[in-house]
Amino acid sequence: MIHSTSRVLVSDLRAHVDQTVTVSGWVNALRLQRKMQFVILRDHSGMAQVTHKRDGGPLEAVIESLTPESAVRITGRVVAAAQVNLGGLEIVPETVEVLNRAETPLPIDEHTGPEHRLDWRFLDVRKRATAQMVFAAQTTLEQGLREYAMQNGCTEMHTPKLMGTASESGAEVFKLGYFDRSAYLAQSPQFYKQMAVAAGIDRVFEIGPVFRAEPSFTSRHATEFTGVDIELSWIDDVEDVMAFEERMLAHAIAKVAEVHGEAIQEIFGIEVVVPEAPFPRITMAEAQEILRAGGWDPEGVKEDLDPEGERTIAAHMKELTGHEFVFITHYPASIRPFYHMRPADRPDLTLSFDLLWKGLEITTGAQREHRSDVLLKQAEEKSMDTEPMQDYMNIFRFGCPPHGGLGAGLGRILMVMLGLDSIREAAFLFRGPNRLTP
Repeated sequence: MIHSTSRVLVSDLRAHVDQTVTVSGWVNALRLQRKMQFVILRDHSGMAQVTHKRDGGPLEAVIESLTPESAVRITGRVVAAAQVNLGGLEIVPETVEVLNRAETPLPIDEHTGPEHRLDWRFLDVRKRATAQMVFAAQTTLEQGLREYAMQNGCTEMHTPKLMGTASESGAEVFKLGYFDRSAYLAQSPQFYKQMAVAAGIDRVFEIGPVFRAEPSFTSRHATEFTGVDIELSWIDDVEDVMAFEERMLAHAIAKVAEVHGEAIQEIFGIEVVVPEAPFPRITMAEAQEILRAGGWDPEGVKEDLDPEGERTIAAHMKELTGHEFVFITHYPASIRPFYHMRPADRPDLTLSFDLLWKGLEITTGAQREHRSDVLLKQAEEKSMDTEPMQDYMNIFRFGCPPHGGLGAGLGRILMVMLGLDSIREAAFLFRGPNRLTP
């Protein structure tokens, strides 16, 4: 069928009053009365009422056959109707074309729990404005991150996700068959970002998939997620990396606030607050001292912050500084990777950081050790066999510049920004230890 009238979005109907238009979307609801038939049509931009007076004709029969969530194309006249709640407009139909009739009953409704909704994610996202706003905000957030990176000298790279050896350690990587040998899914683009820096790519930026074989069942973990990675060469110290990230996040969040701030406030009840740089900084030792004074880790044995500690120190810094973000710096070398640089006067620490937003870790970063002899020594201290990663170790033998970088979780940023209960809601098709479908 040839359609001479191009599609008009529901949000644009006001500009077409007293004109004939074609709208396409889903049947959101039906009210089939004795004398009148009402169809609420929904597209991604909004909802509109279609009003038909029964006349015993073929159009009446088509409307009578509709089911909720059927895909339809409706051509009709846009009429001003003050009594209609949906924008004070209605469409008086001339034709109704059923493009795909939805089966009944639908497998999910407004009472369906979150896990079962994931089984029918395409319907879940289609029917809920909150779910659709997540991906609208994600698109703008990525645009803002990429925009800042490009404006500040970054080259966007796409690194391999198949690796011949397990990166860092084999504990958190997925192993798979690769012809006559084994391969691993990359748990980070870390090694490849550093290779790009050694290749003379001055500043590296990547948004891509990350895989973690962690049997974690928390609201903040996933086995596959989207990572935001930065690597900067010729830095003076790790402060350069933190300064880059705080400005990049401020730029991206400001873009989300500008484009979606009102809708996010209306849909989620959350105000998107644009942070001011610089973000507060506190060393791990200082954070632990504050936390232990309040009763955290009474035995004094924890080297790292657990989720409770992260939330508590973030709340403390918010009260102290008014800031939602805080960098935790100088993590112990014992809990950081071998390639994190260590201060010359404190070899037990690393020039590294985590960034917390409202108490949730969204970023890990560090200055990297670029000196081959020191890197080998640090690997030996951790009893690491460097032979399988010789390609990586080679980049430090031939003039690798000082550099540092970070890796952030896109889903976690969205989770905090939109006040989501779980990272499952920040992914289109979530992957976790018990979920490989749909």
